Amino acid sequence: MNIQECTDAIRTKVGDNSGLGAVLKFDCGADGQILIDGASSPNTVSNDDGAADCTVEITLENLNKLLTGQLDPVTGFMGGKFKVSGDMSIAMKLQRVI
Repeated sequence: MNIQECTDAIRTKVGDNSGLGAVLKFDCGADGQILIDGASSPNTVSNDDGAADCTVEITLENLNKLLTGQLDPVTGFMGGKFKVSGDMSIAMKLQRVI
């Protein structure tokens, strides 16, 4: 999946209310970013590059694996497949959504 397909997949999973209550960004470097605004009502998912309460630095390849269930979030984090900065509890909430 490219960045737009990942954005669409996340938008479907998030729906109108992700339960995050905060803004989370997937930063895929040169491939782009996905911003989940879980603080707005309804929640929005876009490719905007804005401020976030929590940022997940991840390659597009690993994001694809995360979205398709090929990469467990805890195993991926512990194995260094992605880095989390900011409020870690938001990333933990995202695990239920994705």
